[in-house]
Amino acid sequence: MQRAIVIGCPGAGKSTFARALRDGTGLPLYYLDRLWHKPDRTTIAPEDFDAALRRILREERWILDGNYARTLPERLRACDTVFLFDLPVADCLAGAAARIGQQREDLPWLETEPDPQFFQWIEEFHVTQLPQTYALLRDHGAGREIHVFQSRAEASAYLAERFGG
Repeated sequence: MQRAIVIGCPGAGKSTFARALRDGTGLPLYYLDRLWHKPDRTTIAPEDFDAALRRILREERWILDGNYARTLPERLRACDTVFLFDLPVADCLAGAAARIGQQREDLPWLETEPDPQFFQWIEEFHVTQLPQTYALLRDHGAGREIHVFQSRAEASAYLAERFGG
């Protein structure tokens, strides 16, 4: 594993997993939310995001954490390993709620209260985003190592098996 992407529903534990993967492998970790969002909660221009992403994709080693479906085909073609978090909606909602008020390295601001639109997006993710993700994996996943986690326990077991702990 030299180029890995970590994708799936917000609140599923992707960023926590990506940090543990970084710590276990020594691969540099990039958060797509940090590329896209500014600290004032605005976003950069899509073409600037694409240029920053392409600079990372040209590197020899990396972990990319985040969905951004528009760029998923490009990331799938560039990666050798995929980690997809396909957890129940209730687990994702609980995960997103639990991180409110906690400073996070994957987001350039502190979430201080629930965002109803964001929680609605989580509730709809399995209908609006996940089928497209699985289709893209079918279309672009050949030759990649693909891991699908349906619980945080499965993700933890993967890390424990590979890195101990």
